[in-house]
Amino acid sequence: MYVIVLAGGGGTRLWPHSRSNNPKHLLRLVKSDTTMIQETVRRILPLTSPDKILVVTNHKHADEVRKQLPEIPHDNVLEEPVGRNSGPAVGYGALHVAHVDPEAVILTCPADHVILKEEEFRSAVKAAAQVALDNYLVTMGISPGYPDTGYGYMELGEEIKQVDGYKVHRVLRFTEKPDLQTATEYVNSGRFVWNSGMFIWKASVILEEISKYMPNLHAALQKIKDVVGTPEERHVVNELWPQLEDLSIDYGVLEKSDRVVTIPVDIGWSDVGDWGALAEILEKDENGNSLIGDVMTFDTRNSLIYSSGCLVTTIGLEDMIVVSTGDAVLVCPKSRAEEVRKIVNKLREMGRDTHL
Repeated sequence: MYVIVLAGGGGTRLWPHSRSNNPKHLLRLVKSDTTMIQETVRRILPLTSPDKILVVTNHKHADEVRKQLPEIPHDNVLEEPVGRNSGPAVGYGALHVAHVDPEAVILTCPADHVILKEEEFRSAVKAAAQVALDNYLVTMGISPGYPDTGYGYMELGEEIKQVDGYKVHRVLRFTEKPDLQTATEYVNSGRFVWNSGMFIWKASVILEEISKYMPNLHAALQKIKDVVGTPEERHVVNELWPQLEDLSIDYGVLEKSDRVVTIPVDIGWSDVGDWGALAEILEKDENGNSLIGDVMTFDTRNSLIYSSGCLVTTIGLEDMIVVSTGDAVLVCPKSRAEEVRKIVNKLREMGRDTHL
């Protein structure tokens, strides 16, 4: 099995800790001794070997990725000149795998997610790989524990088979980040799962579907195909990438293809999309607080207090997030953690690049 690790996200909802030059997947967020991308690779190594792991990342992060992942061959870190979402990244990685083995099965996964039940995760991936051999595009569907409005949802269709005890369903439709009422209806119905952003498919199959539904990307990949593994590859990619549409593989292919199926799983998954999500999985003290760094609290409950570089003290807080990184401070209710991206957008509009 090959693995493509997508390491292009900016993690804007984890500002001010996650920045454009030091994004979420390169940070030690959940564990003090390993970064998110290091945890991702450690988790998948029992399924494959380092030479079969490829990382697609922005060129400005490539050196740090290689530094953090010395076990991955240098040329397996594929550099994008600019971010163009997961569609082009998936296509580029699949093209490299197909160059070696077109019929190889690929696990495609983000670099910055948390999975607490690792054995269950690997067991599900092995089952999904068997399904992918029948030319399906397999998604990992997360059984929702509550009506989250920050996730995409997939509606389960008919059960087409079972593999190693896992049910395989057709996907009827995708819904991206519904409102709370709709999300509640979805969860209560029992017919929906969260879209984890983890996919299993054969290299030849995903490239064929890209040719059908993302013709501009397909045309670019055909040009890159002629120079894969040569000194010309970087030049061709740099020339073509800025012209590509910024589009996720979900919108570009999965919502259109009739080959999409999902395996509902319970693997202790979180995309750690914002500070509130991080607070859910971090260890807590007797008052329900997650305290990181030089922090002192009084009469503070159910809050996440993060400090890097200075002492942070709180009095009388409840259900709050406080993040200090030395040059910036964030304070907001947990319930509004998703809105941190508004700050990032405003800073960008103001041209305050030093804080981005």
